Amino acid sequence: MNNTKELEVETESISVSCGGDENDLFTTFQVSFFAMCRLGSFPWSEFEGKLKSSDSSPVLQEILKKTVCHPVCRRNPPSVKYRRLFLQEIIKRHEATVTEPMDELYDALAEVLGAEEGKVCHKNYLLPSGDFVSLTESVAVISEGTTGLVTWEAALCLAEWALELPQVFKDRSVLELGSGVGLTGIALCKSCSPKSYTFSDCHPIVLQQLQSNVELNGLALRGSSVADSNSAGVGVAVEGLDWAAVSEEQLQDLQADVVIASDVVYDPEIVCCLVGLLSKLLSCTVKDSIPEVYISSTIRNPETYSLFKTELDKIGIRQQAIPGPTKQVFPYNRASKIEIMKLYL
Repeated sequence: MNNTKELEVETESISVSCGGDENDLFTTFQVSFFAMCRLGSFPWSEFEGKLKSSDSSPVLQEILKKTVCHPVCRRNPPSVKYRRLFLQEIIKRHEATVTEPMDELYDALAEVLGAEEGKVCHKNYLLPSGDFVSLTESVAVISEGTTGLVTWEAALCLAEWALELPQVFKDRSVLELGSGVGLTGIALCKSCSPKSYTFSDCHPIVLQQLQSNVELNGLALRGSSVADSNSAGVGVAVEGLDWAAVSEEQLQDLQADVVIASDVVYDPEIVCCLVGLLSKLLSCTVKDSIPEVYISSTIRNPETYSLFKTELDKIGIRQQAIPGPTKQVFPYNRASKIEIMKLYL
């Protein structure tokens, strides 16, 4: 069986260029491996060329060091299935170009073959600072009756945008709607120095996983005495937020200067509820100013997205599409149509 075909639930193809540089090749392998990208998206031709043009051992050792033997993989490993297929692909291509076997490859594979697969795995996203955002995610796209246990493309896009514009969030109180497993917020807390950050969602299983991921990344929940250097002094909270039931008074108490959300416009049945919540948020004032609101959406169904805009227009909420990120930090499908909009009265 073709190994790349077997990975049906993994992240879509990425756009990370090797640029012909050996260090870029290793970094691309590392970024792709930790985000569990499809094996077909890896730069295999460059890899095989490197094996043919030089002593293969240092190349393979560096790839192992950057992936399955990396300390992050020991702490927060990708799924057993993914690591197995990755190593089998490395071995297949190594054997096709080099006659001498390498014991370290087979030792690594033997270790994975002896491991048990669980219901969750870890995806790790490399930040420009060299730090990682480590997330426990479901191995299935839909799990426990929700899609909120995996990271979606619009969240990665919004995180990239935030990394380019840290001044939008620096020393400000941020509320995130529909935080899911927490990628955007954790990246923002580690890189953009907000004063406080409130993660929110409504599904109890998602909230449980979200809090676990926040703690996994060393962010201290408000009132907790436990933190590490990654917390960066950010006051963090994880809140259950029912969009239909929350009152303006409750939203006012959150004192949000900035509100963000990603991939929340996907179901026409919740559009009116979402728009009602956004209307309440834009009615809140913090220090005599209303919060800035940014929504990142993957436009899968243009009719649903058009309905969202129409409902916003009906109650006088204006929209402005703003430029997305210019630098590629995270691996996701760049062919997807993703729009970031700013909302205001």
